[in-house]
Amino acid sequence: MEHDADLCLFFTTFEAFIGVNIGTSLSDMPHPTQVVALLKSQQIHHVRLYDADQAMLIALAKTGIEVSVSVPNEELLAIAQSNSTAANWVYRNVVAHYPSTNITSICVGSEVLTTLPNVAKILVNALKYIHSALVASNLDRQIKVSTPLSSSMILDSFPPSQAFFNRSLNPILIPMLDFLQSTGSYLMLNIYPYYDYMESNGVIPLDYALFKPLPPNKEAIDSNTLVHYTNVFDAVVDAAYFAMSFLNFTNIPVVVTETGWPSKGDRNEPDATLDNANAYNSNLIKHVLNMTGTPKHPGIAISTYIYELYNEDTKAGPLSEKNWGLFDANGKPIYILHLTGSGAVLANDTTNQTYCVAKDDADPKMLQAGIDWACGPGKVDCSPLLQGQPCYEPDNVVAHANYAFDTYYHLMGRSSEACNFNQMATISTSNPSHGSCVFPPGSLGKNGTFGNVTAASMNSTSLDSSANNVHRSLVLVIGVVVTWGVVLL
Repeated sequence: MEHDADLCLFFTTFEAFIGVNIGTSLSDMPHPTQVVALLKSQQIHHVRLYDADQAMLIALAKTGIEVSVSVPNEELLAIAQSNSTAANWVYRNVVAHYPSTNITSICVGSEVLTTLPNVAKILVNALKYIHSALVASNLDRQIKVSTPLSSSMILDSFPPSQAFFNRSLNPILIPMLDFLQSTGSYLMLNIYPYYDYMESNGVIPLDYALFKPLPPNKEAIDSNTLVHYTNVFDAVVDAAYFAMSFLNFTNIPVVVTETGWPSKGDRNEPDATLDNANAYNSNLIKHVLNMTGTPKHPGIAISTYIYELYNEDTKAGPLSEKNWGLFDANGKPIYILHLTGSGAVLANDTTNQTYCVAKDDADPKMLQAGIDWACGPGKVDCSPLLQGQPCYEPDNVVAHANYAFDTYYHLMGRSSEACNFNQMATISTSNPSHGSCVFPPGSLGKNGTFGNVTAASMNSTSLDSSANNVHRSLVLVIGVVVTWGVVLL
């Protein structure tokens, strides 16, 4: 995408991730240790809490999981009116747990500007007092402070280039954005394409809300920029960027603190279905982790927290309100996400089948070395990776590594030691099959092995470039760590 020469360049390093929100409105809420066990098994490394529950923070200690804690709306008034109250809150809920519990951000309230207009007036004070307490503890660089906003405060959100925030909120928004910019924080935004679709009276196509492929004539076009939009999520994110630039804030990143799709609804909610929830969240995860970015900022992934980990059966409201979760209270998946090629995060297939895939943060050169080894000394038949063969596409080092690593893993009877590849691989329950490329390849014998293969040991000294005909891809590894080289308008 072209940008005018006088635009501001903003460069920073940012980790793009998929996280989950953890609500607690369950009649049988799992114990914090059970919650953490589920997070670990699903390789979820980022969570957002709606409070700062002490038992949960203790259970999350020494896990490395990045935690966003929240100041509940009902505590905002007290914190905004007293610097010492804010300092006490930070000491009790952050300082007392850090760094053992890897707290990385504080959400001050939730959707305050659109749901609590009387409290909104003191929101910036609360942000500043919480931040000041972090400064006093020398934690302001490690822990960012922001407040989740509802995307409904963006008016005329399509076309995105004409979007602006509700002007009646400018007296609060402008000092708030100034705070976010000056502290190096980010705009937290809750985006719900489900509601946008439901309230559009048929104007928004379902496939456009679900990230499903659209023919060019069905894509939404911004009449000012002539940019094509293929999904609601990107359009709303870009609308937020344009709305900020309208107020002269051009270098505040967006993090989506809530998004998702309900899997069940009342009779008047016909599109709250398992298939639609699966499609939305599966496509969302792939969209975020493959560095697609948005039309305004291509290649700049938007870190996102899925709403939510569990179905919350005691939530008030329509049936859909109780059915946004990825799992039930027993940790059983509500549906099996379709996550081929997107790494191990939320690999929630709980069948007995396991696969060996490339780690999200694996070095592309090391992956290629692993492919070379598997297709040479490892005795893997890599002919399906040749051009024109079933597993050639997608032509990138991650997909080819998944095939080579998983084939070797199954050759060795799915032994955990066979899925290492110099720590570039991990065992996953998410089937990486795609199209005619089916995993595991071939047919297994009774012991889960291919005949009597004796394989060499794959270690750092055996990563020679073995002769093979596998096409070497120059495509960068798809991962959760993204370097921001952003041109923000």
